[in-house]
Amino acid sequence: MSTPAPRNRRAKLAVVRRTERVTPHMIRMVLSSDDFVDNGTTDHYVKLLFLKQGVQYPDPLDLGQVREQLPSEHWPTMRTYTVRSWDEAAKELTIDFVHHGDEGIAGPWAASAQPGDKVWFNGPGGAYAPQETAAWHLLVGDESALPAIGAAIEGLPAGAHAKAFVEVQDETEEQKFDTAGDLELTYLHRAGATGDRGDGLVKAVEALDFPDGVQVFVHGEAGFVLRLRKHLFAERGLARDQVSLSGYWRLGKNEDGWQAEKAETVRKEREAAGN
Repeated sequence: MSTPAPRNRRAKLAVVRRTERVTPHMIRMVLSSDDFVDNGTTDHYVKLLFLKQGVQYPDPLDLGQVREQLPSEHWPTMRTYTVRSWDEAAKELTIDFVHHGDEGIAGPWAASAQPGDKVWFNGPGGAYAPQETAAWHLLVGDESALPAIGAAIEGLPAGAHAKAFVEVQDETEEQKFDTAGDLELTYLHRAGATGDRGDGLVKAVEALDFPDGVQVFVHGEAGFVLRLRKHLFAERGLARDQVSLSGYWRLGKNEDGWQAEKAETVRKEREAAGN
């Protein structure tokens, strides 16, 4: 019997053009790519693939071959990042990285990246964009969601009313955005605050008046996202199609651990539903 050919799951290629510090802990990287295809969302994201040192990979990178031919410990490490912007004419893909020194994989890589460095990626995914039919927009998140929130703010329809609440460490991490919308942007600072991470965001949303017709975007650390999920659906009575929710990460876990936790939660929910 012949051995089946490895599945073709060719990754896409991007090359670093330049980087800059947007804030003390936010690095903006501009990459060139002929492989990126815009899907029209403002929360579009890519899966960056970081190769393990000392491992020989196929070039171009084919994840089908990698998974067929290499042990799992040699597979690339995957990290998810929201696309800050895409310039079709220049073929420039911009991604913002939160950087906390030597912590993690992607942040340190972004801090040391040089023009000409290559990175493979999959995607984009994504599902949210501000709708012209919404009466108003609510955007809520932390630093991890700030690239998507910034893209949404810049993509607001002319005159569209929007309220945005963003939690950052302090005033040095605040960013400004151009928009055609009517925006009220409030930054909340963790420095000097008491309570759990995201408390300020939850309290700000709980204190809001909610006129009809809102479209909501709540992304970031999973703890506050879950709290606002319950508030928006159980207490505000919003419909599912009015709300975009995503726990990008979980405090105390890296992406691998958080993705494993989410997968286990889904498995248990399916078992409980008899599927």
